[in-house]
Order: sequence, then structure tokens, then C-alpha cells
Amino acid sequence: MAAWLSKTLKPKRSLPYSFQSSSPRPLAGLSSSDASPPPAAAAAAAEAAAAASSTSQSQEKERGKLSKALLFLPGAITFGLGTWQLFRRQEKIELLDYRRKRLEMEPLNWNELSSSNYDWNTLEFRKVICEGDFDESKSVYIGPRSRSISGVTENGYYVITPLVPRRTEPGSVQVPILVNRGWVPRGWRQKSLGNSENLKTSSIAGTVEAKENEGSIWWKFWSKKPEVLKVEEDIPPPTRVAGVIRGSEDPSIFVPANDPKSGQWFYVDIPMIARACALPENTLYIEDINEDFSATNPYPVPKDVNKLIRYSVMPQDHLNYTLTWYSLSAAVSFMAFQRIKPKKLRR
Repeated sequence: MAAWLSKTLKPKRSLPYSFQSSSPRPLAGLSSSDASPPPAAAAAAAEAAAAASSTSQSQEKERGKLSKALLFLPGAITFGLGTWQLFRRQEKIELLDYRRKRLEMEPLNWNELSSSNYDWNTLEFRKVICEGDFDESKSVYIGPRSRSISGVTENGYYVITPLVPRRTEPGSVQVPILVNRGWVPRGWRQKSLGNSENLKTSSIAGTVEAKENEGSIWWKFWSKKPEVLKVEEDIPPPTRVAGVIRGSEDPSIFVPANDPKSGQWFYVDIPMIARACALPENTLYIEDINEDFSATNPYPVPKDVNKLIRYSVMPQDHLNYTLTWYSLSAAVSFMAFQRIKPKKLRR
């Protein structure tokens, strides 16, 4: 019994290390060549992976170039704006010089001119002198327009009235012109409109009364007015106006449209104002620049001739804007350069 137990419990001898195989056994029915992929397929897969990697790298490079270019876009835009301000400054200088030369020319005498000999568009900013009588019943008020007096801003209007020249000689001009007489306060306009309404009412009442009594003998007798021979001294002298020929205004998109039916005028439109005054559309329009107005009758206030050679943005302002835009362009371009500049590695 002891001999049998010792024989059974005796450990088996292990094979030498050289006889043990580390490679796995192939599956039943498959050879070792069938278990591994073919060399051609492996090469194609490697080429496809390499191509995809190179395509992604090229796309990343293109995106990087585009992002770097966009960093310099604000600098290019501000540089362009600064250059545009330079061109605009030169244009303003030429326009102001043109206006000065025109205002220095000898004034034209409107009463001695023939309207067929001149193109009014070519005479803008020429001084003109004319005499005649204002037709107050056809006045047009442009506004509201503000005026600063001793630091206090007051709203008012520009009043435009037709001026009818008097016939002095057989060949003299009789075509009316539109005159911008200057600035008036709000109260002045309301007073003028009230007087015109009272005048219309009185004229209508007189017409009705005349029609009701025109058949009466006593009315015919009392309605006769004694004829009075007017002498030359009774005729008031004509109004003398010294002005500058101007054109229509170019309103901004924020200015409302004119409404002639309701009497609302927001900007100067010469053909429209002329039609409202029953005048031809090519009627001459001038701005009064008289400086010898009396203190007892301060309104309307004529325009200052020096304002005709001024812009809201003068050439010096354009130069300041140019320096501002160029400085901003240099600043943003420097920041963009610093952003794309490669950083040095610390040792």
C-alpha cells in the first residue's frame, strides 16, 4: 500500500523550456497564412490612413492662415477709413476755395438781367442785388430751425417770400424770385399766419356784403370811393435785397417729407416751394445776407455770409479723424502681429 501511494503521488517531469512554444496554435481547419491579412490590403490601409492624416493637416494649416489673416482685417479697415478722410479733406478744401472765389465776384443786378441768358445752376454762390415788393401772403416757413443767442438756443423758422420786381424800363425783368429772408421765432410765424387769416376773413365778408347790397341804389351811391390821384411820393420805395444764389437742400433720411397741403416745410425744395407759390419750377432762389437791419424791426434775421463758406465738418476736422483712424489701425495691427508671433521656448 505504501509503495502504491508513493508511485501515485510522484510529480510528473516537466518538459524542457526549449520544447515549449510561445506562439498560439492556429484554429482547427485554418492554416497560419489564412489567419493573417494579405500584404497588399495592409499596405492600402496604411496609405489611406496616411492620406487622411495629411488632408487633415493641410486643412488645419489653411484654417490657421485664414484666422491669421482675419486678425489684420480691423487694421486694414481702419487704415482705409483714414485714407478716405484724407480724400474728403482735399475735396472740402477745393469746395471752400470755389465758394470764396464766387462770393468775391462782382454782384449781379437782377433787375437788369434777362432770365434766358443765364443758367441758375452755374450761378450758385454768386451775389445778386434785386429790388421789388414782397408778397407776404405767399410766405413759406421752413423749420423748425434753431438759433443760438447769447448761449441760449431758441427754435424758429426760415421764412421764404416771393419778391416781385418792379417794372423800371420796358426791357427790365419782371419774373419773381424766392428770397430766404432769414430766421424768425415761433411767435413771429403765428402772428403772421393770424394776420393772413384775418385778411382773408375780412375780404370774404366784404365780398358777401357787396353781393347782398349790389342791387340797392343807396349801396351804389355810398360804395363809390373818391378817386385819388396817387403821386409818386405816396408810393413806398421798393425793398432792396442783397443775397446769394443757392440751390435746394439735400435732406437726410431722418428729415420728414414736406407737406405743402398742411403748410409743413422741413427743408428747402425749390421746385416744390415755387409750385406752392404759383411760380415756375425754375424760379431763382437766393438767401438774404443784408447786415443793415434795424433794431426796431429785428426779424427776420438774415444769414451770415461767413456761414456759406463753412461746413459742419471742416478740413481740420477731417485731418483729426485721419490721425485717429491711422492710430487705431497701427494699434490693432500691432496686437495682431503679437498674437501670431511665435513664442520663444524657455530653457
